[in-house]
Amino acid sequence: MNATADFDTSAVPADVVRRQYLASAHGDLEALRATLADDVEWTEMAGFPLAGTYRTPDGVTANVMEQLVKEWDNWTAHDDTYVVDGENVVVLARYTATNKATGKNINVRVAHHFIVRGGRIVRFEQFVDTAQVREAMTV
Repeated sequence: MNATADFDTSAVPADVVRRQYLASAHGDLEALRATLADDVEWTEMAGFPLAGTYRTPDGVTANVMEQLVKEWDNWTAHDDTYVVDGENVVVLARYTATNKATGKNINVRVAHHFIVRGGRIVRFEQFVDTAQVREAMTV
């Protein structure tokens, strides 16, 4: 069997999370929504411009991903280190982007905690230095 086909359908928590990052990086919101459970709870950290908890795959993409592209050019979460314990996946990553209003760049470390059940992300929580993000948004 083709290794790519295995990855594309794998229910292994780290594979599901990786597919989410790849879909996000390519702006493929349909593929991203396919990684999310119908009752997903997606929490952006207090102090982050999009702070709050969003539910449903459409709610997550409309309130997070679609908003990021309105205010930032080339917003990317570069996932580099995965720590997996059963259904828990913690990813150490880096956000890079350029704010459209200010022209300022960010390059900030983040940690993401995912819970994956049944091949879908059911919970997400973001940890990031929100001051660096807000500084890039300030003229």
